[in-house]
Amino acid sequence: MNTVKIIGAGLAGCEAAYQLSKRGVAVDLFEQKPLVYSSAHKLNGFAELVCSNSLKSLDKYSASGLLKFELEHFDCLLLKLAKKVSVDAGSALAVDRVAFSQLVTETVRKLSNLTVYHQTVRKIDCNTPTIIATGPLTEGDLGCQLSSMCDGFLDFFDAVSPIVEYESIDMQYAFKSNRYDKHQGIEQETSDCKGQQLEGDYINCVLDKQQYELFYSELIKAERVQQKYWENIPFFESCMPIEVIASRGLDTMRFGPMRPVGIIDPKTSRRPYAVLQLRKENTQGNLYNLVGFQTSLKFGEQSRVFGLIPALKNAEYVRYGVMHRNSFINAPKVLNKSFEMKNFPAIFVAGQLSGVEGYVESIMSGLIAGINMANRLKDKPKFDLPSTTMCGALTDYLTRQNDNFSPINANFGILPPLDITIKDKKMRKAAMAERALIDLPVLYDA
Repeated sequence: MNTVKIIGAGLAGCEAAYQLSKRGVAVDLFEQKPLVYSSAHKLNGFAELVCSNSLKSLDKYSASGLLKFELEHFDCLLLKLAKKVSVDAGSALAVDRVAFSQLVTETVRKLSNLTVYHQTVRKIDCNTPTIIATGPLTEGDLGCQLSSMCDGFLDFFDAVSPIVEYESIDMQYAFKSNRYDKHQGIEQETSDCKGQQLEGDYINCVLDKQQYELFYSELIKAERVQQKYWENIPFFESCMPIEVIASRGLDTMRFGPMRPVGIIDPKTSRRPYAVLQLRKENTQGNLYNLVGFQTSLKFGEQSRVFGLIPALKNAEYVRYGVMHRNSFINAPKVLNKSFEMKNFPAIFVAGQLSGVEGYVESIMSGLIAGINMANRLKDKPKFDLPSTTMCGALTDYLTRQNDNFSPINANFGILPPLDITIKDKKMRKAAMAERALIDLPVLYDA
């Protein structure tokens, strides 16, 4: 049996390596770090999380939670490891980034039939079974060849949130709680708490109307990093820089990252005018991420403008927000549901480069690509999931004819409608999730 070449030891590449290894397929895993780093990567290890440390909701009746549940059904390695290094984040799965990367690196290196090569791959051999999982910053000779094979890349901007030290947050203007008091998967209506909240996992930095309007006015005129030759590339909607959101209107942030819904200030027993939430970045709890505050502001401007939020007046930044270009292939024209290239059947593409968006979605693509590569080498049928499952719906979206293709996160809108009409939105999503769980196939060789 041929050895499979995996290029890139990110989320998708590591998950694909595990799925192949457990099926007895030899893997050569190529990773250019620590010899070469992209503009967004800093850690030496595998599976580095860049934009956020959150893998989103664990609730199986949410889109992201359902996706996780399905992946765990198929023995997803990276979700197992993520739970071992999780940090408190209410009903979400967030991890200590450094610990997660270290654990994934150690675990993958110990896989049977796997050899790791630290070198930059510059050429694709179209006759060698290969999974390309080089991420959205793929460039150089490899990027040029893949672009040619795919009839060009598509691009969008992605932005990263700042991280501050816990000790520098002024808790006189902040408090700890989860939205709607969601804590460890339990939801309790805040309105029933009468201001007496259990300490939660998020730090809520509150602003009154005057403070918010001052922050808004300075944010929209703050100096940004010049986009240079990328200036005509669009932003991905769910990673929109906070200053771009603000430019759409005075109250836009209050319906987005700074929404106060579900939060009660214990000092006033009332909902604040606006709130910025901070989420733990590591297990020690000494670093916090500014949730939803991806930004392209210059570093000095970030300190000045974000310092107008009272709790962050004296904040110490360990990482400022940055913006970078992301690339992805035109999946509907290039890939089939196996993540196999239509015109190059020995080549698979996984991760954000394939057109999925999000950490868990990238893991999913690696899992499916790995299983299908193993099945291809063993002359087994393709691993094709029903469209009623979140995994199946995502692969359907990637491969369905679409003249305006763009990356997408897991969401209930891509699932087929139910056979019955359910008006209540929450009950409808629950019914879709239950249908997906029933329709999940069994992997007999898993």
